[in-house]
Amino acid sequence: MPTENMTPIWAWRHPRPQGASGRCVGAGTDLAVHWRRAKRLARRIQQQARRARLPHCVYTSTLRRSADVGVWLRRWGWRHVRCAELIEMNFGSWDGQPWSAIAQAEVDSWVADFARHAPGGGESLAALLARAAAWSPPDPCLLVGHGGWMLARRWGLQPAPDAAQWPLAPAYGQLWRLD
Repeated sequence: MPTENMTPIWAWRHPRPQGASGRCVGAGTDLAVHWRRAKRLARRIQQQARRARLPHCVYTSTLRRSADVGVWLRRWGWRHVRCAELIEMNFGSWDGQPWSAIAQAEVDSWVADFARHAPGGGESLAALLARAAAWSPPDPCLLVGHGGWMLARRWGLQPAPDAAQWPLAPAYGQLWRLD
């Protein structure tokens, strides 16, 4: 769903981070990506910018799995802006933990009040939705972000979903237009 802000946004999900498998990975888990994956995505962004005549400026979150792509683009003469507003959802004490180590009762509590419950004492989905919708990018904008943030931006300002309505995240490295 489009947000009220109709700025054209080309958003790529960061490359697959190292060590994420089976873990709750959010704002508090700063995982690296293999340099080849970061460079490969940076090349794809560079090609898209050339084809669409987009500015050579990329916005990323402050987390390495996103920012490492911007570092490559900066090496090639681009402007790279790190924005804390683009960071992934904060899962509090869950962050970095194996999903199997998180009590089922805690997960059930989150699912029961999906929009307002703050998993692990971190950030609620409603807060992430508001943060993603409030971000005002330049016109047009290229960014490397996180699956949760991209979903929240796409969901927009419509009523917060329940757990069954929440869509799947984009694939690692996938491009979404968010306008």
